[in-house]
Amino acid sequence: MENIDFVNRLINLRKQKNVSAREMSLALGQNVNYINTIENNKSLPSMDGFFYICEYLEITPSEFFAVEVPAPAKVKELAAIAERLPAADIDLLINLARRIK
Repeated sequence: MENIDFVNRLINLRKQKNVSAREMSLALGQNVNYINTIENNKSLPSMDGFFYICEYLEITPSEFFAVEVPAPAKVKELAAIAERLPAADIDLLINLARRIK
């Protein structure tokens, strides 16, 4: 993954969480420009910083790099909801997903 791909992934995932770069920086215990510095491709986070970013985004590091899954946190949320549904409702969700595809 190139730096620009990393940056674009971070921007997209942060926007999906509906938080500003400033809010995210502060939530991570960093200065207000921390995420902006990363998103402007001026620096990359440390390994610890990356793990904290993933934790904040509620995804695993592998999910961060799995760009073929555009909204991993939402997929997890959907899976958590589906786990509590009866089998018939899960079948309905599967059929709906196939129709949308």
